[in-house]
Amino acid sequence: MPDINAVQPVLSVRNLTTSFLSNGDWKDVVRDMSFDVMPGETVAIVGESGSGKSVTSLSIMRLLARTSSRIDGSILLNGKDLLNLDEEAMRKVRGNDVAMIFQEPMTSLNPVFTIGRQISEALTCHRPMSAAEARAETIRLLEKVRIPNAVQRLKEYPHQFSGGMRQRVMIAMALASKPKLLIADEPTTALDVTIQGQILDLIKTLQEEDGMSVLFITHDMGVVAEIADRTIVMYRGEAVESGDTADIFHRGQHPYTRALLSAVPKLGSMTNEKYPRRFPIVDPVTGLSSEPTALERPVEVDHPVLQVKNLVTRYPLAGGFFGRNNGAVHAVENVSFDLFQGETLSLVGESGCGKSTIGRSITRLATPKSGSIEMDGRDVISMSRPDLRELRKSIQMIFQDPFASLNPRATIGEALMEPFLAHKRGTRQQAREKAAHLLAEVGLSPDMLKRYPHEFSGGQRQRICIARALTLDPKVIVADESVSALDVSIKAQVVNLLLDLQERLNLSYLFISHDMAVVERVSHRVAVMYLGEIVEIGPREAIFANPQHAYTKKLMAAVPVPDPARRNMRRKIANDELKSPVRPAGFVPPTRNYTSVGEGHYVQAS
Repeated sequence: MPDINAVQPVLSVRNLTTSFLSNGDWKDVVRDMSFDVMPGETVAIVGESGSGKSVTSLSIMRLLARTSSRIDGSILLNGKDLLNLDEEAMRKVRGNDVAMIFQEPMTSLNPVFTIGRQISEALTCHRPMSAAEARAETIRLLEKVRIPNAVQRLKEYPHQFSGGMRQRVMIAMALASKPKLLIADEPTTALDVTIQGQILDLIKTLQEEDGMSVLFITHDMGVVAEIADRTIVMYRGEAVESGDTADIFHRGQHPYTRALLSAVPKLGSMTNEKYPRRFPIVDPVTGLSSEPTALERPVEVDHPVLQVKNLVTRYPLAGGFFGRNNGAVHAVENVSFDLFQGETLSLVGESGCGKSTIGRSITRLATPKSGSIEMDGRDVISMSRPDLRELRKSIQMIFQDPFASLNPRATIGEALMEPFLAHKRGTRQQAREKAAHLLAEVGLSPDMLKRYPHEFSGGQRQRICIARALTLDPKVIVADESVSALDVSIKAQVVNLLLDLQERLNLSYLFISHDMAVVERVSHRVAVMYLGEIVEIGPREAIFANPQHAYTKKLMAAVPVPDPARRNMRRKIANDELKSPVRPAGFVPPTRNYTSVGEGHYVQAS
C-alpha cells in the first residue's frame, strides 16, 4: 500500500448531490457526498437498498439519464472533472480510465455474442490492434481471471457459463484497458458463498498485481471487512460515517453503523446454543438494541409431519433425431429425510445442487421420478388433483423473489384473500378480516391492503408473501432462499419474524439457503447437498462444530467473516466450477452409503 499522504487521489468526489425529476420536482437521492480513493486503495461504500450507494457509482460513471437526473458538485478522476466532459469524451473515459462491474452479469453480457467477441470488442474500442492481437489479449485476460480452458471457452456464449464464471468474464472486460479505478457494484451479492469467496480473492489478487484502485459497493459487512481499507457508511442518501475499516467495525459511532454491524450473522455465534436464536435489532436512529432471545419451544419428535424417502427427480434432455432421450439432469438423487413438527431443517449448498428441486418436488410443483413423500402419513406423489389441492392447505412455499411472486395488477388485499376464497374457507368479509389479521401478524398495517406490490420495499414484499403462505394455516412452509436477496438488517427482521411465527404457530420449516451464517441461526438440523445428494445431515450444532464431509468444510471456509483482521487473508478456494448434474441416457448412479459420526449425524462415505 503506497503512502496515501504523499500522492494524489485517483478519484476525488466533492459535495456530490444527485437529484431525480419526480412529478415535476427535483428530489435529492444523494446529498453532499465527499470522499477520495487513493492509488492501490479499496474504499467500500456500504448501506442498504435505497441508501444511495449505486446512484453514487452511476453518477461517477455518468450513466444516469440526462433528462431525468441532475448531478452537482465535482468528480475528479486523475485531476480531470468528469462533470465538465461532453458525452464523446466521457465515452473514452469509461472502460479506459475507469471501469465498472455490476451485480448481475447476464444483464451486462449480450446473449447472442460469444464471450471472446465481447471481450475483444472492449479491447478494440479503446486500443488500436488487429483481430489476432485482440484474440491473444482476450485469452490472456481470461487466464488472468482464472477461467480454465480459456482458448476453448472463447467461442462459448454467456448462458454456457456459471454465475461465478460470468462474473469473472465481466471482470476480464473491465480490466481490458488497464483502468486505474475499478467500481464494483454489489459484484458478489447474487453469488453462492464459495463463488463469492473466489471473486473476492480474485479482486484482491488483481489489485495487488496491477496497483488498481477499487471502489466497492455492497451491503454485506462481512465482505467489507475482508476487502476494504476504508469504509463509508451511507444512510438515506448521506454519508453518516467514514474512516478506517477497523475503526468502523470496532469503534463505529453512528447508530446506523452499529445497526448494520449487529445484524450481520456471524458464523460460530451459536456455539453451545440448543435452540435457534433471534437476531438483535438495533434502531438506526436511537442506537437502542433488542435482546436476541432464543426460540425455546422443543421439537415434537413423536412422528414426522413430513417424510421423504429415496426421492429422485430428473429432467429429461431431448435432442437429436426424432427428439430422442439424450440423457437427463439428475437434479435430486436418492434423498431421504424427516421433518418434525415445530422443527427447522435447512438444506444448504450451491446453486444447481438440487435444494430448490426438493422443495418443488415436495409441493408437487415438480414431478418426482421415484421415491416417496408422505405428509401426515399420506402419499404426496400418488395424489389426485383434488387431493393435491387439499394438500396445499398444509404445505406452502415462500420464494426468493417476492416481486415475481405477487401479481403487479392485484392489490395486496386481493393477493392475500385469493387462497382463502379459492379453497372456500369462508366469505369475502371473512377473507378480508383474515388478510388484515395476517398483515398485522407480519408487522405491517392492515390499512395497506389497498396498495399494490410496487408500493412496498423488498423486505415488506417478503413479509406479504409470508402472510400469504399463512393464509390457509399450513403445518409446513418451504422457504426457498426467502431472505437471500434482502439487505442485512431487513434479513434479520424477516428471520426474526419466521422464528416468532414458528414459536406461536408451531410451524415446521424446510429452510433452503446458501447463507451458512443465517442457517446456523435458524436451524434445528442441517442437510448439506452436493450434486443432487445429501452428503451430510445432522443437528445444527454438530454440523457447524464438527463438519465431516470435505464439501461441508469448503462451504464453512468460504463464509465472509466481519473481522477486518482478515483483510489480507486468502481462502485458497479452488477455481473449478460446480460439476454438471447432467448424465447420459442409461446412466446408473452408484449406491451411496452413510456413516454415523454422532447422534443423528450422518456423512456420506467417500
